[in-house]
Amino acid sequence: MDTKPLLIATNNPGKLREFRELFHDRWPDCPLELVSLSEVHITFEPEESGHTFVENAVLKARFFAIRSGLPTLADDSGLEIDALGGAPGVHSARYGNTARGEDTQRIALVLEQLQNVPWPQRTARFRCVIAIALPDGRYETANGSVEGYIDWQPRGEHGFGYDPIFYIPEFGCTMAQLEPAVKNRISHRARALQAALPLIQRLVLEQG
Repeated sequence: MDTKPLLIATNNPGKLREFRELFHDRWPDCPLELVSLSEVHITFEPEESGHTFVENAVLKARFFAIRSGLPTLADDSGLEIDALGGAPGVHSARYGNTARGEDTQRIALVLEQLQNVPWPQRTARFRCVIAIALPDGRYETANGSVEGYIDWQPRGEHGFGYDPIFYIPEFGCTMAQLEPAVKNRISHRARALQAALPLIQRLVLEQG
């Protein structure tokens, strides 16, 4: 079977690995070759200037689709904490002026901000928007979310980002305590990709 390329527009190795696993789990005979930014020698990325997850996902997908000439999947995702008015939200990856990879510092900041907030008010959700864009400018979006609470301290060794403090009541543990196979069934990114698969089928595989 001939395969078509689909650029996964992220420089986050954890997110790239997760997308590869999600495609394998949900579409075992997927006729797509998942391509990374490094494989097409793109090292720069646009400023995420949008005010919503949708705006940022579309901005990135269209930017990389035009520059690579490939159909592109980009996502914008983050943690929304009700007691913080929805923060970190679209600023999740650099919350508190942190740099890429400084997950420990971001977690510490969130826990400090919530130190006097009782458990019933520590509600939060992970939200993800996926945008699929073509080099000609066409695009579509899909979204997914998962509800939970912010735990009192980090727990678990799996996942990345805020996973160690995101407690999921129905599993009785944090996202980082879930085995990857379980996370890949219930995460916000998994749900967004599930919703995006028909868009990928239509835009990428049936175009032309």
